[in-house]
Amino acid sequence: MVNVLNNTPRPRHPEKAHKPDNPVRRKPAWIRVKAPVSRQYAQTRKIVAEHGLTTVCEEAACPNIGECWAEKHATFMILGEICTRACAFCNVATGKPGPVQADEPERVAAAVSKMGLRHAVITSVDRDDLADGGAGHFAAVIRAIRQRSPQTSIEVLTPDFRGKEGALEQVVQAGPDVFNHNLETVPGLYPAIRPGARYYHSLRLLERARELAVRAGREMFTKSGIMVGLGETRQQISQVMDDMRCAGVQFITIGQYLQPTAKHAAVEKFYTPEEFAELETMARAKGFLVVACGPLVRSSHNAGADFDRLRAAALKA
Repeated sequence: MVNVLNNTPRPRHPEKAHKPDNPVRRKPAWIRVKAPVSRQYAQTRKIVAEHGLTTVCEEAACPNIGECWAEKHATFMILGEICTRACAFCNVATGKPGPVQADEPERVAAAVSKMGLRHAVITSVDRDDLADGGAGHFAAVIRAIRQRSPQTSIEVLTPDFRGKEGALEQVVQAGPDVFNHNLETVPGLYPAIRPGARYYHSLRLLERARELAVRAGREMFTKSGIMVGLGETRQQISQVMDDMRCAGVQFITIGQYLQPTAKHAAVEKFYTPEEFAELETMARAKGFLVVACGPLVRSSHNAGADFDRLRAAALKA
């Protein structure tokens, strides 16, 4: 009897295999970045690997990985690297996730301590298979970091938990300094770009996070972000900003959508630096405490420095 081994790698996005290809447009000069080669980058990569951790920097193919890792800043992605959803913009692998690793909070905390982070960012894949959507694991990571590195500020970038009862409360009660949940795009594009989510549910999640923190007497900032270049209009962007402000969001990030593969949503437009400057002016006029806006801006890019700006702006407000 002969056993034939199938060494064909599992496709990263099996749910997109049947979709027609979208041409991947050449990036303009202001979006191109250099390959990461610094010694500090290598050191950060080594620490992440030593602790068996996953980062969104790698999984989502972030263009800022060289810059951030050179500064010993990484966004830790907990709850595995397999997402239960299949957003049209995202490069994180889709499929059936593995079991939750009980020791992950301690491993993340150890890496944060070893890297000497002043500000740690924790995100995750969507885990719709879990009863609490992974909220309890977020809370455990926050507590583990607090115990090892009490001086480190903590930012969480969470999924929407799909309305699971008590999920958001667990995260807020653990006491992050920044609660971030990205709206990602304008509501009219949700069916095509973010089909597993609902715009007004995400908006309400941000509003409730703020309400829970205020009720508990905690200082916790709320943050959200969108991508541009997917076919949205300026008026739609303005409306999303207004919706965020009504929900109490204090910090907005706006960056250019970059198409990961031909099977992902196409880039409809590359915004120029001048257009990003106009969007930044618009956001500031609407009352956000901090605005991060530019072609390569991502949720956790320069998060530590932005947190310092956020606290300073809150003191002046």
